[in-house]
Amino acid sequence: MKKSSMISLAVLASASALLLAGCSSGGSGGGSTTKASTRACVILPDAVSSPRWENGDRPALQKAITDAGFTADIQNAQGDTSKYATIADQQLNKGCGVMLLVDYNGAGVTVAKKAKAQGIPVIAYDRPIAGADYYVSFDNEKVGELQGQSIVDALKAENKDPSTAKVIYMGGDPTDGNAKMFHDGAVKIMSAAGIKPAAEPPGIWDADKTATNFEQALTSLGGKVDAVWVANDTNASGVISVLDKNGLTVPVTGQDASTAGLQNVLLGKQTSTVYKPYQDEAKAASDLAIQLLKGKHPKESQKVDGVPFIAETPQLITAATVQKVVDDGAAKASDICTAAVAAACTKYGVK
Repeated sequence: MKKSSMISLAVLASASALLLAGCSSGGSGGGSTTKASTRACVILPDAVSSPRWENGDRPALQKAITDAGFTADIQNAQGDTSKYATIADQQLNKGCGVMLLVDYNGAGVTVAKKAKAQGIPVIAYDRPIAGADYYVSFDNEKVGELQGQSIVDALKAENKDPSTAKVIYMGGDPTDGNAKMFHDGAVKIMSAAGIKPAAEPPGIWDADKTATNFEQALTSLGGKVDAVWVANDTNASGVISVLDKNGLTVPVTGQDASTAGLQNVLLGKQTSTVYKPYQDEAKAASDLAIQLLKGKHPKESQKVDGVPFIAETPQLITAATVQKVVDDGAAKASDICTAAVAAACTKYGVK
């Protein structure tokens, strides 16, 4: 072989090595592309608004992603937007192949922008996030519709005219995009039945603050109320604490099928809860994340605000159907059927 040819081959080999090294760079993320592409970075919002995040979603997502051979980096912002941002920066510095974010007070929007600037696909999980590539949740307006119908049916069962009933609306935090959908769905059904809010304090995801707001609303109505539309079980517990203190039992809605919510339903303190099987949502989200980690970009026909949307179906749960949640493994009879609830569990066949 001629010397010039040997030199050319050496130059080519050197250039190829440099090119490969450049391709393996993680860019501003700092890790290699190969390493980053195997990591699913997940941020949960808190452990207060609902017990589902730590007790349900975390283990379900962790198992699905790791069983597929990928790494799941799941962190919880603990209700702190600053911590949310810090977690995101740390994850991005290590490298992410996909980010799956549950928004908290708009913190997910900034993180989504940073991720997309690095070419990382973003899945908005449960709550919508502006700028996300995909949105995986339940049909959240349907959640509200189920709640609203529960109120209407309960009033009629008590022979009360919905159009003259005093109904207090206790919504969720307006910074949560889902809260508006819950509210709109509920109002759609209740207003069609002639219901108008007798009082509607500012929405929030907090049992204690909800209790305070509800008590003030109840006082303004002279202590009289016929029903309370409540966006979730945690807030419902706050409302129920005030109703109990005043010796009142009226139709109350909820959501999440939490242990406390199911107990209140069995005890007749809460008319219903909306069950959103976290395992269905987690499976849909993890399946999508795994496809993205494999370099696939699935097309979804359904969209919300132009974002591909995967919607799961919520279910209304009453005392007669609590066992459904237990059968699905989303709650344990041993946790629900404590001493105070044992008789109700026997009555409704919860075991």
